[in-house]
Amino acid sequence: MKIERSLVRRTVAVAAAGATALVLAACGGADDGGSDGSAGHGGHSAAASATASPTPSASASDARGGHNAADVAFAKGMIPHHRQAVEMADLAPGRAGSPEVEKLAAEIKKAQDPEIRTLSGWLTAWGEEVPAEGAAMDHSSHGMDGMDGMMTDQEMRGLRDASGEAFDTAFLELMVKHHEGALAMAETERADGAFAPAKKMAAQIITSQSAEIERMNGLLGKG
Repeated sequence: MKIERSLVRRTVAVAAAGATALVLAACGGADDGGSDGSAGHGGHSAAASATASPTPSASASDARGGHNAADVAFAKGMIPHHRQAVEMADLAPGRAGSPEVEKLAAEIKKAQDPEIRTLSGWLTAWGEEVPAEGAAMDHSSHGMDGMDGMMTDQEMRGLRDASGEAFDTAFLELMVKHHEGALAMAETERADGAFAPAKKMAAQIITSQSAEIERMNGLLGKG
């Protein structure tokens, strides 16, 4: 009886080992059927991951679809526009006759400097050229046809040469005109743009600069 039980156990063990070998061979054969035999069992999870994740070309396509020509024009037009506003604001310390005008100039610079950096970052991400420092606005690129409120060289020279009350009046009148140009550009972006962050910035510009126009007109006695 002991001999029979020993034979039975030995037979079961051999059968189990054979079954295991068959399973392993089957797994190996399934993996070997792929294009890369070194993938092993990980090939199944890799295939699932590839199916779940977008391909690089699909991701690039999504990024390109996130903005349009109006967004590019908005960024390329608003950067030099903001730069000029900051340049005007930088003239206020030492020239402004009233603390209200000097404070307003500081607030304009504080708001628009970060927006210039953000707009530049978008253009870089889109593979577009960032306008060079001192570059004039390309009116044809954003359809403003000279209605952007940018100061002429003569107006900027006059502002630099002014001081006291004369500076305050010139600064406020020119900045109202400048802001009105920005509002028109922002309205165009809000209507025609596709890039959500740019449309959000345009809405913020409309809100903040409309309030500043009202404030400046009040300082000019036009309220």
